[in-house]
Amino acid sequence: MTQRTATALRYQNGTLAILDQRALPSETLWVEVKDADHLVALIQSLAIRGAPLIGIAAVLFLAVAAKAGKDAQTLKAISAQLRASRPTAVNLMNLLDRLNPLLDKDSATIEAAAVALFDEDVALCERISDAGLPLFKKGSRVLTHCNTGGLPTAGRGTALGVVTRAQEAGLAPFVWVDETRPLGQGSRLTAYELKEAGVAHKLQPDSAAASLFAAGKVDLVVVGADRIAANGDTANKVGTLMLAVLAKHFGVPFYIAAPWTTVDPACPGAAAIPIEDRPADELLSLGNKQLAPSGTATYNPGFDVTPATLISGWITDRGLITNPEAFSQ
Repeated sequence: MTQRTATALRYQNGTLAILDQRALPSETLWVEVKDADHLVALIQSLAIRGAPLIGIAAVLFLAVAAKAGKDAQTLKAISAQLRASRPTAVNLMNLLDRLNPLLDKDSATIEAAAVALFDEDVALCERISDAGLPLFKKGSRVLTHCNTGGLPTAGRGTALGVVTRAQEAGLAPFVWVDETRPLGQGSRLTAYELKEAGVAHKLQPDSAAASLFAAGKVDLVVVGADRIAANGDTANKVGTLMLAVLAKHFGVPFYIAAPWTTVDPACPGAAAIPIEDRPADELLSLGNKQLAPSGTATYNPGFDVTPATLISGWITDRGLITNPEAFSQ
């Protein structure tokens, strides 16, 4: 029996279940993926999220469909449907592109390849953590944005993976946690993961970050990524660019932590990165409570792009990259 388990994903011999991250931290709710439409809905609603884990979920679902007897033509159609579910996160496209040539093979071959991509992500997270550890000193105060631990990956995570590795090394890091508007991935998920890992942290509104920099209370910024262009421009959860500008102004190192599967050498730079528009109701309401007048126009991008000139380095599974030319080679 083939099975793999991550913090927010379970695959077992032809079934795929995801931890509904919308329900955290108040409820632990596992959902079995029914079909391709269901997985797309789960991805778009952020029930399953994080660039690495979205890609892993997509390839594992193709294994599910193959074991259910879907033919190659149907599998390729499902792959195309999943590819279009999130336009910014390039890991999804990269992993599907690696599995697509095998979709005319038998189900065992497809499953083995998908599981190998899961295992690869676990190993990538470990190498990212190793590469980032030297950037930490005893008691380093790190600011992070969005959620980048075990929940959005198959392994220990990217930016938070570095933090937990520093904790294990006895460096006792302290983390400033942006709440990360509009869905609170920092307050709901990052604070949850840091508590579970025993890492000291404080939660603050995104708009408080500037005052932390001004007070000299941030030693470094470490965030994740959804796409790294050939010139090093990097897309991440909206609000990341603001932090990069602040870090540059106050002389604080700003790092991206991401696997090489997030690199898109075919994308020349920021202008070529598609930015997802999120639903207006994420800003207009909170549950059943209306927050703004009916009909209010909204601007709700899911991501922004930080130019390479504002980034001190990229913590990757291939080591710490300081020259963005590495991404185009």
